[in-house]
Amino acid sequence: MKALSAAVLAASLMITVAPVSAQVVDISTIKCKEFVESPKDTIALIMMWLDGYYHAEDDAAVIDFDKMKTSGEKLGEYCTKNPTHGLLTAAEEILSK
Repeated sequence: MKALSAAVLAASLMITVAPVSAQVVDISTIKCKEFVESPKDTIALIMMWLDGYYHAEDDAAVIDFDKMKTSGEKLGEYCTKNPTHGLLTAAEEILSK
């Protein structure tokens, strides 16, 4: 049931955001400064993508929103201190641990 709720929430975020800013985002080109200055909904979508990207293939198919929030806060702190670093460089430092 929680997984279904999470999927509905994620889908509703996508539906809400997509028509307003329909675009292709190349995560590999985003700098930390751009990430921390992005709107909250954009940060949330990027964090969802990063969470999936850094999950091991054999991990359970769950979304831990508390863990994602903590990771996002750590990533935000790192990016604030290192605005010229690439987001994936920062994410590798923070999320791959």
